[in-house]
Amino acid sequence: MTDERKTIGSAGKAGRGNRQTSPSAAARALAGGPVTKKPVAKKPVAKAEPATEPVAKPVKPAAKKSAAKKATPPPQPKPRLRAVTDEDAAAAAAAAAEEAAKRTRTAGAAPLSAGIPLDDIVVALIQAAQRVLGTDWEARVATLLATIRKRMSGDYEVDEFGFDPQITEVLTAAIEPLAEKWFRLEVRGIENIPAEGGALLVANHSGTVPIDGLITGYAVKKYSGRNLRPLGADLVFSLPFVGQVARKVGATLACTEDAERLLTTGELAGVWPEGFKGIGKPFAERYKLQRFGRGGFVSSAMRAQVPIVPVSIVGAEEIYPLVGNVPSLARLLGLPYLPITPFFPLLGPLGMIPLPSKWIIEFGEPIRTDAYDPESADDPMLLFNVTDQVRETIQQTLYGLLVDRGNAFF
Repeated sequence: MTDERKTIGSAGKAGRGNRQTSPSAAARALAGGPVTKKPVAKKPVAKAEPATEPVAKPVKPAAKKSAAKKATPPPQPKPRLRAVTDEDAAAAAAAAAEEAAKRTRTAGAAPLSAGIPLDDIVVALIQAAQRVLGTDWEARVATLLATIRKRMSGDYEVDEFGFDPQITEVLTAAIEPLAEKWFRLEVRGIENIPAEGGALLVANHSGTVPIDGLITGYAVKKYSGRNLRPLGADLVFSLPFVGQVARKVGATLACTEDAERLLTTGELAGVWPEGFKGIGKPFAERYKLQRFGRGGFVSSAMRAQVPIVPVSIVGAEEIYPLVGNVPSLARLLGLPYLPITPFFPLLGPLGMIPLPSKWIIEFGEPIRTDAYDPESADDPMLLFNVTDQVRETIQQTLYGLLVDRGNAFF
């Protein structure tokens, strides 16, 4: 081999292994020269910060990075967190307990989920009871509870007709909000009802549904303290449940025998001579009295020698304005009529809510029958004259009450 081939490096030049001006480190080492290392730039060392309390790293929610980038705002400088010690937890619990106690002292009771204190709810219920039942609502509730206890123990009596005075007391209390608050009942001439002894109350009949009988019985009981014994049609006592309740509140059949038995024993009997023709007449014929029959009620009063008290009722005609009837379906159901009102059956059960008309009940001056002999009850002409007198008295009184009342609802 030639000397040229023995040279170290490339391209035949000694010390030129990297084709640059400076020889490579390997070439210098073979040549016996000093080996120098290229200085390496040292990385700056971060200065140690003074010792601080350990910092709790917040846990990042597990979510997709792409969604987090879109939903989160630009990163803000993170505050340094400090490890929570037992002393801090105890202080936070004490502060929360103090705040809860302060709220309890301020509200007076623990607030409900709706944010209304329990005391306010109790006050509202008491005010509602006073408005519906009156200021003596506590006594009324106590009386009702006592009546229920007596009924459950069997400590009650009924007369030969099935009249139950305790049921009458409960029914009177139940009807009072309807009569006084809904119908705004006004009662006149209550002094014309005898304080004792028998009497026959004769009233006009209207309203599509015979609510006027219930309100009249309530007015007699409420303002005179006596019980009214209604005389009802056969249909009333043939209906399930209705007939039983009617017997309990003192009603009986509208027949001569039962009427005379009540009157001769000193009871107040009530009769509505118009019957179903009165309550089933169209709204266009309101406050126009129908026939009073053949005078059977006058005959009973004459035989018992008791007075007849005319009763005029304004307000019942407007509670269910009768605008139509379905006679064929009524006959199929065994009813005297099937009413159609502006709200029934269009609104279903809601159409059965009576309209809040203003009511006036006036008890007129008694018509004496003791001036006639009991045998006069068999004189048809006399019965007709007295019946017509009672009917005209009620009709004229109705006209006057309508003027006094004015608007039926306001």
